This record gives sequence, structure tokens and C-alpha cells, in this order.
Amino acid sequence: MSTICETTLRVRYAETDQMAVVYHSNYLIWFEVGRVELLRQLGFSYLEMETDGMNLPVVEVKCRYKHPARYDDELTIRTRLAQMRESLLRFHYEVLRKSDGLLLAEGESVHVVVGRDLKRTHLTEKYRNALQAAAASASSATPSCTTQS
Repeated sequence: MSTICETTLRVRYAETDQMAVVYHSNYLIWFEVGRVELLRQLGFSYLEMETDGMNLPVVEVKCRYKHPARYDDELTIRTRLAQMRESLLRFHYEVLRKSDGLLLAEGESVHVVVGRDLKRTHLTEKYRNALQAAAASASSATPSCTTQS
């Protein structure tokens, strides 16, 4: 199973600033889009996890901007699970311009697993097995999940 998910989206006008450059916080939203699609690729949804009493709040996020994305650019959000422990997940992201493959930004987010009471907990076996397999093959994976957003 591949642990890289590629999601394609197009920059909307509302996501840009006065200079016609994508406003920086939109990258974090796109990271979430990629993360949610990766979970779907693994066989479950984030909504399903929430229904089962597990949430993944962000405890750290980083983004390094390399080149600007602009209005109407078609982008690929490449997402992989870089690290997994019983109660911690680290996702890695790359944002590329689809027309030329240029890396525009890269980043990561760290999430802890909490229950409905917002106290740290462990992933149940249902999710742990799929996520462990994804993290184990992260370095040798090739993209297999392609979605349009």
C-alpha cells in the first residue's frame, strides 16, 4: 500500500492577496485536505475516527514557502505519514505546481490522539494497523491516491 496521496486543487481568487499571491494560511488548509484524503486512502475517514471517539488535534505545524502559488494555478498536494506512535502522528506535505512540478511549499503537522474528554489516548487497533503500515512504507512509496478537490 502506498503512503503517498496526491490531491489536485486549483487556486481560487479568494485565496490570494492583493499581489495575486496565495495568502500563507491557505497552505495549512490544503495540508488538511491532503491529510483527510490520505486517511480515506487508508480505508477510513476522519469523521469515522471522530465517531469512534478519537480526535487528532494539531499540536505543531510548519510550512516553508519556496515559491509563490498564484490565482488559477493547478496544484498537487502530496501527503504522507512520516511518523506514527500510539498517540502521535506526523504528516509531511509538499505543494507542487502541476504544470511544471515546481515545489512551492513543504511542511508538516504533528497531531496527538485524544478521546472525547480531550485527554491523550492510544489509537484503537482498527486505525493503528493501517497507520503503522502507512508509516512503515512512507520512505519507499510512490503516489497511488489521486483526488480532485
